[in-house]
Amino acid sequence: MRVAILSRNPKLYSTRRLVEAGEERGHQVDVIDTMHCYMDITSNSPSVRYHGKKLPHYDAVIPRIGASVTFYGTSVVRQFEMMGTYSINESVAISRSRDKLRSLQLLSRKGIGMPRTGFAHSPDKIDDLIKNVGGAPVVIKLLEGTQGIGVVLADTHKAAESIIEAFMGLNASILVQEYIKEAGGTDIRCFVVGGKVIAAMKRQAAPGEFRSNLHRGGSASLTRLSPQERKTAVDAAKTMGLNCCGVDILRSNHGPVVMEVNSSPGLEGIETATGKNVASMVFEFIEKSARPNNTKTRGKG
Repeated sequence: MRVAILSRNPKLYSTRRLVEAGEERGHQVDVIDTMHCYMDITSNSPSVRYHGKKLPHYDAVIPRIGASVTFYGTSVVRQFEMMGTYSINESVAISRSRDKLRSLQLLSRKGIGMPRTGFAHSPDKIDDLIKNVGGAPVVIKLLEGTQGIGVVLADTHKAAESIIEAFMGLNASILVQEYIKEAGGTDIRCFVVGGKVIAAMKRQAAPGEFRSNLHRGGSASLTRLSPQERKTAVDAAKTMGLNCCGVDILRSNHGPVVMEVNSSPGLEGIETATGKNVASMVFEFIEKSARPNNTKTRGKG
């Protein structure tokens, strides 16, 4: 097969590993900078152009789209879908998962475990907003934040009020969530491909830090999932409509709760912690699934 990886940086570990895995399995793999693509939107023959030329036909695309370029990146994926190219993650599903509020509302509707959450822009009663999620300590998140940026832990009620007021002063929309103290600064990253958890790791926050992101000094180790945790991860991926994603789970006193569903999960941490060839498993799924026009949305939405 001929496969395109939509990535802004061919030197990133995840991009390199996907190229290596695809070529090892006998495929031709091209890395295309999403932001340098431009689209010819015509009635009969939509196409994607790149460096002054029409791109050749691809059997499949693997979107590796950063949060900062979601709008344009999903537009490019949608154009490929209009051309009948198979995308491991569809444009609508990527957009759905990137919208933190929408994703939490969808998870809530499906009855999937999640921290008690409040959403606000200019609440008249900040006190009630904090109490409604169980009171301090609470986690306050910017709706547009990524990779732990714009995520603050407020230890006391007064601190929470001050932080919320500060965000309100910046005209920012925020999420206020209960703090899962029993998680102890750890979360579980479940790597889901094709409706199965193919790998899982436990991430431990650095001393003095509550965010377990690896690039913030967190460490990763192999972990064993309970059946409930495995089901929660699979259900969350299915709810978002993602074939390939990372589902971040906290272990709470009332069972696993989903923090985030990531449509472009990194491979370095999970491959290092588990010793599994995750990149090859991604291609294995594509080999089974990539067929012309095998797209649920056909570019809608």
